[in-house]
Amino acid sequence: REQRAVALERLDGVTRERFLRDIYPRRKPVVLTGLELGPCTTKWTIDYLSQAEGSKEVKIHVSAVPQMDFLSKNFVYRTLPFDAFVRRAAEVKHKEYFLTEDEKYYLRSVGEDVRKDIADIRKQFPILAEDVHIPEYFEKEQFFSSVFRISSAGLQLWTHYDVMDNFLIQVTGRKRVVLYSPRDAPYLYLSGTKSEVLDVDNPDMEKYPLFVKAKRYQCVLEAGDVLFIPALWFHNVISEEFGVALNVFWKHLPAESYDKTDTYGNKDPMAASRAIQILDRALKTLEELPEEYRDFYARRMVLRIQEKAYRNDYG
Repeated sequence: REQRAVALERLDGVTRERFLRDIYPRRKPVVLTGLELGPCTTKWTIDYLSQAEGSKEVKIHVSAVPQMDFLSKNFVYRTLPFDAFVRRAAEVKHKEYFLTEDEKYYLRSVGEDVRKDIADIRKQFPILAEDVHIPEYFEKEQFFSSVFRISSAGLQLWTHYDVMDNFLIQVTGRKRVVLYSPRDAPYLYLSGTKSEVLDVDNPDMEKYPLFVKAKRYQCVLEAGDVLFIPALWFHNVISEEFGVALNVFWKHLPAESYDKTDTYGNKDPMAASRAIQILDRALKTLEELPEEYRDFYARRMVLRIQEKAYRNDYG
């Protein structure tokens, strides 16, 4: 039983005013087309990318299989000069390789010190940054990070959510993105911020029987398209071609809501982390009771959570 996919709305030439008034408050993903992104969409050929930033070293993910899994870590980290990396990522079969001749490559730019610094294309790739106009649909002080990404054709990234709103700007190449609403978290077999279901197109229904209940949204991003992904929406990204993208994350909650040690934009807000710790302690306390009582009081707790915290106005 394959999930029927709901195609995301595609809106052309949306102004900042219209985005903030009509689209942003709905908290639903949407594809924005026809935005002025600067010369990057025509300029960023393999040759230009290679020579623009030269041979500085970059840390990349290398995977022998197309579906990368962050939970089992089925990839290795390697370092290559940027120009050599771009050329390798653009090839299908490799003469030089780390694992196999058809291995996949993925670059997710990071700050100088991964533990302290956020990714910012202006700092890590200053020459390329000049070619990009990031849509200014949020205030400057809300800016969190701009993550430069390059993927081999066929690479699929695990399903996960981020705690900040973001734009996925597809500069070159084509991507298919599958998304799930935060409301469908119970069907996604979560481990932290990530789903255990790797193959969203052919899920193992014996292992993940509830997955079929998750409502699937989907879009194909062509070069120049921008996908708005609201915070907490799950997304799974498949690079149908070699491509270059830029993610821009911004803070829409008050700055103090976020974990200060979060450089990736995916640590739960402070209040959520505290609530989960308290819940874990409560569940530990229930273990003092016999099973029959534990079951009864756990069900009462679930009812309490539903009553206090569940929204019933989702579309």
